[in-house]
Amino acid sequence: MTVRGILFDVDDTLFDYSASARVGVIEQLRAEGLLEKFDSEDAAAELWRGIEDEEYARFRTGEITFMEQRIARTERFLASIGVTVDDPDAWFSAYLVQRDRVMTAFPDALPTLRALHGQIGLGVVSNSVQSMQEHKLRSTGLLPYLADAILCCVEFVVAKPDPSIFRAGCDMIGLPPEQVAYVGNDYEIDALAARDAGLRSYWLDRSGGAAADDGITVIHSLTELTNSYLRLVNSSME
Repeated sequence: MTVRGILFDVDDTLFDYSASARVGVIEQLRAEGLLEKFDSEDAAAELWRGIEDEEYARFRTGEITFMEQRIARTERFLASIGVTVDDPDAWFSAYLVQRDRVMTAFPDALPTLRALHGQIGLGVVSNSVQSMQEHKLRSTGLLPYLADAILCCVEFVVAKPDPSIFRAGCDMIGLPPEQVAYVGNDYEIDALAARDAGLRSYWLDRSGGAAADDGITVIHSLTELTNSYLRLVNSSME
């Protein structure tokens, strides 16, 4: 059956989250005079990301709230260097300011959305807060192509990999799951979960070289997705 809609993940799919988070935490530490407490910038960034992965997993499963995971990440990170702060959320907010100064979309994101816009239904399903994801998309020039179809787990209450959020995303763009592709960078919560929810699953592996289970198409750039879809459209018109 023809794909008539595409839903995208945001962080590390359309938006280069990892790069901006790295710069953000390093610059926040530098601003606070704390960077020298780590062995290196790499060590600080790797610890920050590792704690994020653990605390965000707790948020996804409903163990803690979105705000609680922010606080937990900050407290654990600073505790590793023997630092406490009176207002960990304020520290996290200052980190966001540093991060947002350098946030950028991947080079293939805007051309992909431009090429597909008007030809196929487009939307977002993300494990985040809608206002935060809209801010990222607006700042990187992507929002006009997706503004009417953004679904985030904080507002929906259920997070990926639960199949209900993928199916709700399909409802949002008015299509059945079998006519919708989902594109994300996380193999388990994006690729496997989308496939199991009945969508056409595309795993965006920008590093290259990985294999995937049955029912999952591996792509190494969003340009591959665009070219594949446009070839199908052109062949159907011949």
